[in-house]
Amino acid sequence: MLTLRKGRYHARLASGEADLRRAQQLRYLTFRARNAVQAEGLDADEFDAVCQHMLVEEARSGTLVCCFRLMPLAGGAEIGRSYSAQYYNLSALSDFDGPMVEMGRFCIHPDWKDPDILRVAWGAMTRFVDETGVEMLFGCSSFRGTEAEAYLDAFAMLKEAHLAPKRWLPRVKAPNVFRFARALKRLKPDAKRAMQAMPPLLRTYLLMGGWVSDHAVVDRDLDTLHVFTGLEIRAIPPARARLLRGVAG
Repeated sequence: MLTLRKGRYHARLASGEADLRRAQQLRYLTFRARNAVQAEGLDADEFDAVCQHMLVEEARSGTLVCCFRLMPLAGGAEIGRSYSAQYYNLSALSDFDGPMVEMGRFCIHPDWKDPDILRVAWGAMTRFVDETGVEMLFGCSSFRGTEAEAYLDAFAMLKEAHLAPKRWLPRVKAPNVFRFARALKRLKPDAKRAMQAMPPLLRTYLLMGGWVSDHAVVDRDLDTLHVFTGLEIRAIPPARARLLRGVAG
C-alpha cells in the first residue's frame, strides 16, 4: 500500500470504511458545511465506491488534514465513466491512448494553513503516478462560490495562457456555465490579483504545465465554479518533476 512520511505529515491510501468515512466528513466540512444547517455530515456519492482515497494526516495526532480520491482509467476510451464527464463533453479525450487517473474531491482542512500539506499531497500523487505508469492526470479545479465576478482576473489569465490544446479541449455539457474564454476576450488580467484568486490546487497544476477548459461550470450543489483541468505527465518541466520526486522519494 502506498504510504509517504514527510516531516509532520503522513500520506496513505484509505484501508477501509472507517477511513472513507473520515474523508467524507472532511469533504463535508470543506464543501458543504458553510451552507448547511448541520455543522457535521458526510459528502458521499456513487463514485466513492470505485475510487481509491488518499489521506494526509498530521503524524503525531492522526488528524486528517487533507484528502482526495483517485479513479484510474486504462485510457481515454473509459473517460465517460469519470466524475468530470457529468459536467463536460470529454469526447476529444477519448482518443488519449495512455493510462489516466482522475483526481477528485481534493480538499484541505479549513483550519490548517501549512503549505507543507499541499506538498505532501502532491508527493503522494507523484508516487502514485510513477508506480502506476499514469500518462495524464485530470479533474475539476474549484473556485469557492458561484459568482464569477470575484475571479475575473483569474479567468482572464486562464484564457490568455492556460487553455487546453484544441485536440483535447472539453466542450460544453452542463446547463449552467461561464464561457470565460469568450466573455473575457478583451480583458487583460492583473497577474497579482489573478494568482491571489487562483485555488492552490489549480496553481500547482498550472506550474506543472497543466491546462483548463475554456468555460467554468456553475455547481450550485457544492457552491463552486470549476474548470476541467488536465496535465500530461510528460509535459511537466524537468525541474518541477525533480522537485516533486524529491518529495515523493
